[in-house]
Amino acid sequence: MTDFTSAMNDLITAIATDYREWTARSEYGDMARADKFAEELSVSAGRKYMKVTEEQVSDDGERTSSRVWGFVVKEDTNKFKKGDILMAAGYNSPATNKARGNIFEGYSVRWTGPNYL
Repeated sequence: MTDFTSAMNDLITAIATDYREWTARSEYGDMARADKFAEELSVSAGRKYMKVTEEQVSDDGERTSSRVWGFVVKEDTNKFKKGDILMAAGYNSPATNKARGNIFEGYSVRWTGPNYL
């Protein structure tokens, strides 16, 4: 079984890969922007969840904004399994209606966020 850190790294890679593929198909195919997007993805740990964000940074290195991609459950609960992917309900909280996948099992994500139900 894959460890949590490796599975989170695979999730970040999947998000960045989806953005690169989307960029390549678009009429604005700026692969430099795709590389920057991949660098701006970050993970922060909370009490119950890992939060995946895109930290947008200006050319001079200043953080200009942050967008939440989604959340990942850190430990089993009554409702969710460790590794469940949750959509964001807000900047600091996940939507707890249903998991969108699990980082230890097969899942499909988009660069814009976890897939809808």
